[in-house]
Amino acid sequence: MPEGVGKLDDADYPALTMGQAAELLGVQPAFLRSLDAAGVLAPHRSPGGHRRYSRRQLALAQRMRELFDDGMTLDAAARIVELQDQLARERQDAQMIIDDLRSRLARVTAALQDPPPQYPPQQGPGGPDTQQPPSAPPSAPSVS
Repeated sequence: MPEGVGKLDDADYPALTMGQAAELLGVQPAFLRSLDAAGVLAPHRSPGGHRRYSRRQLALAQRMRELFDDGMTLDAAARIVELQDQLARERQDAQMIIDDLRSRLARVTAALQDPPPQYPPQQGPGGPDTQQPPSAPPSAPSVS
């Protein structure tokens, strides 16, 4: 973890008190407490037991607030956020697979467009580029 002021760049660093977080989000501290009580948002705790919030937690609280403003219940909003996050992960995984397949396809396409490698001509027993036909099995003497 970064040291000193550099910690503020860490999205998971619990830099904000409940009052600061509530002010930034435009909510009452009770809203943040309700998210904590419901298990939706688990703030870090200071040595004195006070709630401390990270930027990532504020982003989650903001998403929840927007869903509440749209009329969702706490349970519904939590489920929607969970499904949105799952969908984002699945899309990311799918994009990685698509990128890998495109890379493979490009390599195969390039290999098919390149002329085949030239191999030295085969040499048969009679010299270069000559091959003796396979010898026929000895024929049996004809009986007359």
